[in-house]
Amino acid sequence: MTDKPNHLPERLALLADLNAAQYLTDGLLAGKEDVPAIALNKTTEPLPYDDESRAELEPVRALVEDAMYQFREDRPTAADGWLAPRLHATLRLTRREAADRRIWNYLALGVAPDYVVWRHLVAKSEGGAPKVAAARFRGPAYTQTFSRLWWAAELYRDGPDYGPVVTACGNQEMLNTALRMDVIEHRPTAQAMVRLIGRGTVTSTREANAMAAAINASAATLMYDVVAPDAERDGGPLREWIEAAESAPAVPRRDLPIGPYEEKTPERSVDVLVDHFAELFAEAPVRGRPDADERDGAET
Repeated sequence: MTDKPNHLPERLALLADLNAAQYLTDGLLAGKEDVPAIALNKTTEPLPYDDESRAELEPVRALVEDAMYQFREDRPTAADGWLAPRLHATLRLTRREAADRRIWNYLALGVAPDYVVWRHLVAKSEGGAPKVAAARFRGPAYTQTFSRLWWAAELYRDGPDYGPVVTACGNQEMLNTALRMDVIEHRPTAQAMVRLIGRGTVTSTREANAMAAAINASAATLMYDVVAPDAERDGGPLREWIEAAESAPAVPRRDLPIGPYEEKTPERSVDVLVDHFAELFAEAPVRGRPDADERDGAET
């Protein structure tokens, strides 16, 4: 497996897609080669902000090493719920900054390629050699290793509370499917989906996929932001949280960190959507569920 990268600089950087592509070799994707760190760092660009505390590389590197150690005897997927809130609280990015793929390219190739391999190396079908999908290093926000975790933490947190993030990341379809949906940016929708998982109404990845599909389809006719309005967003708490990065201690490893002190999602709006989504899910076809099989049979 790819070893810890050598020659790590002190600061994070930006790595353009075109420059990242040249390092996505078959050897790297198979976990047999390292990234040539010195050469890679010659192709990077500096971060566009001067806040040195947010640009420090070591805290991010320490996090991924702790994740690999803590979950060394578990399935790598178990690390998602632990790392997502801590990565979010360590980087302290705005959404505009997080939308820049170059920072995620650099985290995957310049900071922690060994984590990407550890987390996403999977056996190929038909006896092929294990391989990591290139999109885990350089890909869309909902696929790239570190971007998907940051956005999961951003979209599933409830103000300063990262608890819902842990619940969401415990079901891979909340990362693989739900993060692709526009409706997940509506906080009551995101919290209602997490609530159904937390209550045990939705348990498996198949059920989460069916729930997400039903909710997304219903959004075409029902405006969730009208029936379940969110609180007005105030950018002040986020700015203060980002500005406090310089004096903030390292994120805790046992307890969850605390996010921006934004107003929480209105409870009434979440309750309205929990009831509605539970009804949608009850009627959603779930492969392997007896009632779904009966409905399929009745339709044929």
